[in-house]
Amino acid sequence: MKTIGIIGGGFSGIMTAVQLIRNAETPFSLIVLSNKESFAKGIAYTPFSKKYILNVPAIKMSAFPAEPEHFLNWVMSNTEYGKYDKKLIAHVFMPRYIYGTYLSEIWDLAKQEAATKKIIVQEIHSEVTDLNLKENGIEIHPENGQTIFIDYCVLATGNQVPGNPEIKNKSFYSSPNYFGNPWKSDSVSNLNPEQSVMIFGNGLTMVDTVLGLIENKHKGKIYTISPNGFYILPHKHIGSQYDLLASEIHDKICLREVISLVNKHRKAVAQLGYTPELVIDALRPFVQKLWQNFTSEEKKIFMSRIRPMWGAFRHRVPMHMFEFLQKLSAKGRLTMLTGKIQDILETEEGITLEYYNKKKQINETITISRIINCTGPESNFNKLEHGLIKNIFEKGIIMQDPLKLGICTDSNTFQVKNSDGKNHENFYTLGSNLRGELWESTAVGELRVQASQLAEILLNKIRIPVLF
Repeated sequence: MKTIGIIGGGFSGIMTAVQLIRNAETPFSLIVLSNKESFAKGIAYTPFSKKYILNVPAIKMSAFPAEPEHFLNWVMSNTEYGKYDKKLIAHVFMPRYIYGTYLSEIWDLAKQEAATKKIIVQEIHSEVTDLNLKENGIEIHPENGQTIFIDYCVLATGNQVPGNPEIKNKSFYSSPNYFGNPWKSDSVSNLNPEQSVMIFGNGLTMVDTVLGLIENKHKGKIYTISPNGFYILPHKHIGSQYDLLASEIHDKICLREVISLVNKHRKAVAQLGYTPELVIDALRPFVQKLWQNFTSEEKKIFMSRIRPMWGAFRHRVPMHMFEFLQKLSAKGRLTMLTGKIQDILETEEGITLEYYNKKKQINETITISRIINCTGPESNFNKLEHGLIKNIFEKGIIMQDPLKLGICTDSNTFQVKNSDGKNHENFYTLGSNLRGELWESTAVGELRVQASQLAEILLNKIRIPVLF
């Protein structure tokens, strides 16, 4: 009996496992390895606050690509939202903990189905720290000291913790007043409610962190800083759809043509009172193909000049959340800075942050009591301090793309490439690890499709041929 091992118990890992079980025709052994706290949910859907909400409406959050209303129907049947009109709930941004419950229930049902199909399922609640390629399989090493041999391995590790900004005084990063992982509850708890806090980053994680601070009764000033300032936009046109752009996308379209096309349609919808989000959403289904067709130089231009604008239009927040941030800003509680961090010094009086203010074009200092890093996941493997990805990268088992976005992978087969650029026969990955290959590879809309496709590939590998 063949064994498939999945490293990672978040959305990508669990949904790959679920699709394997759902579509299996013959028994096999399945091992899923992940920490216990976020197992079957992932960090994103194991929030330490019930006030954290999804940034995508319920109608777009189905875990199954072939069943677009699966999550919406689950919400109507399993939560207090079932008393409302389904058409209304379809466009609601649900709490993240509810989505985590949804994924856990899917996993529990899948394990029940596995038992009926004689599929052996094993959960190992331990992080994998290393792996080695053997002649006929892969040997993996969890933190618990086990050595596990599997025939096929799926790397579904998700995002790394944020990288530390470059400063002169690197010793600060070992301070108890620095929180490098914003997804841990201690980053927003056990603090003096009157003292100021600094958040590195002005993205979606910053929004969650601000909410977490306020929920923990913080009343002092909150500062945020990033090189491009605050560019988060709200969802304004929920339920609206724009289809004209699709007819003008072709296989050989270059980056300059894409930009021209977006600007043309942006101006067209503006005449009707719509913001560019309609155009960006219309472009979204084509982004992976466009990215794969771009030249290396076009990808570099995108990353250096267009990425901040793309992120602003793509990663929007619900309107009421946007208005909440604006009110905090108007009251002087929240100050969002545009600048580059230069150094951090800590004394008995507090933390002094030195930064270059891009708007004023001067160097400034600010005093705070705590710093929380929300700059986004570190994607440059050379900067990782420890962990599985670092270890297998240094051994040449995986290779990183030129833009330092993810793992070099055959996007058609999901097979990981080694340092020589050759596909591993039995080593696969998906999710955010494919950002270098696909760019857009982090949202449920992409991940559910990848999980389904990869499961089909793996089942074809282990399927027992029928003898006549």
